[in-house]
Amino acid sequence: MGFATGFIGGLTLTSATFYLTLSLHTRNRLQQAALLRQQSLILTNIVDPQPQPPPPTARLERAGMVETAKDRWNGELEGLVRRVQTTDWRAEREQWEDRLGKVWGRVWESGKS
Repeated sequence: MGFATGFIGGLTLTSATFYLTLSLHTRNRLQQAALLRQQSLILTNIVDPQPQPPPPTARLERAGMVETAKDRWNGELEGLVRRVQTTDWRAEREQWEDRLGKVWGRVWESGKS
């Protein structure tokens, strides 16, 4: 092995070792810095907590004519269904029977005279 070959080989080995050592040292320092920032932020928030960010505001969008018509239609249907569900059908039947009985009585009386 000649002088030039040995020198270049040694230089390459030394440079690679130096580069890898510096790279590892840099990564370790970055990791340590990130951990220290995180711990500092945690301790700061324990002593002096950050105010909560305001909740996101809803974006109001004006409904078009079709959407307004749909909403009105759905409101009318909901009202009708609610009215049907809450109606006392027995009382309604008795009320109509009384009315028809009175009408039939009037028709019967007018037919006799």
